[in-house]
Amino acid sequence: MQKPKLIWLTVVVFGLTTPLALIGVPVYAFLYGFDLWQVAAMVIGVAFCEISITAGYHRLWSHRAYDAHWLVRLFFAIGGTYATQNSILHWASDHRRHHLHVDDNQRDPYSAKRGFWYAHIGWMLRDYDTHKDTTYKNCNDLKKDPIVMWQHRHYMPLVLGINFGIPISLGLLHGDLIGMLLLAGVARLVIAHHFTFFINSLAHIWGNQPYSDKNTSRDNGFLALLTMGEGYHNYHHCFQRDYRNGIRWWHFDPTKWLIRVLSWCRLTKNLYRTPLERIESARAQMLLNTTAKKIARLPHADVLMLRLHDEYDVLMNKINEFSKAKKQWMALRKASMMEGYDVQALKLKVEMLKQSFQEQKKQWLLLNARLA
Repeated sequence: MQKPKLIWLTVVVFGLTTPLALIGVPVYAFLYGFDLWQVAAMVIGVAFCEISITAGYHRLWSHRAYDAHWLVRLFFAIGGTYATQNSILHWASDHRRHHLHVDDNQRDPYSAKRGFWYAHIGWMLRDYDTHKDTTYKNCNDLKKDPIVMWQHRHYMPLVLGINFGIPISLGLLHGDLIGMLLLAGVARLVIAHHFTFFINSLAHIWGNQPYSDKNTSRDNGFLALLTMGEGYHNYHHCFQRDYRNGIRWWHFDPTKWLIRVLSWCRLTKNLYRTPLERIESARAQMLLNTTAKKIARLPHADVLMLRLHDEYDVLMNKINEFSKAKKQWMALRKASMMEGYDVQALKLKVEMLKQSFQEQKKQWLLLNARLA
């Protein structure tokens, strides 16, 4: 079977930047050395590229997890252009198809089931995608954003201007043009590229699945460190509209922190958070499946299984009671109908039901730990 044709622009970009980063940078460092200003320019550049992809391309535009002021959108559009990962419109279109058809080797643009190399970079080197829509019908909402369309129409001039303009300007100011081009230009681009690509590849191969095993996505705290918090990928695939990827206080998710801080400054709004009961229901279901597989091989498995399912049913009933009470509270508050109700009593009921299901959750986790 004949392979799809090469996309020569992508091949040339990767073919030039990768050896320059892997060979050119170390050779120049050995012969001439780099100073802290050049290293700082590279690190800040990587951060600028990554945060623009994660907070902008990904959570803002692809998933509409929040709304942002035009200044924030412009900042992310410029940073995304500096990252050189195609226009917002194109990137979001591919990513929405990835979520819609995840792990489908024919319709997922970077299906991890086709192997690490393909998901990481191979899908960009050849014209494999027979289902791509150059009209971007799945991004009609983004076509209404003037910043998205401005960047899309002028993408190539912007890429060349920003990716050469910033390192050259920094190099002229610093006094070492070649060194700055290598670190702030080439190395910065290669590092930002592959850190982002790890989410398409490693985050579908390496890690755990606390929320679902219906697709290959994984949660991986180490990858979160490299990708501004994008490593909690199993959670993201289950609850893709959430502006957070790391939902625990100890999760490293600077993208989430930035979005939240910007909301305090009234530069972002309508931050979407997945309801707690949906998250806990998914975790409970996944834990039930995992523990059931383990105890199926044990003596008296039927008795253990019955106890496991009984505890699970109690937990789910408590979660559902809390969910109904919370929805009632929110609906009444939204409709400004609280006058006819005992506000404190209704609020207290919600809090008590939340505490009740969380106590049951502890018993559920303890039982699973004992049976596993």
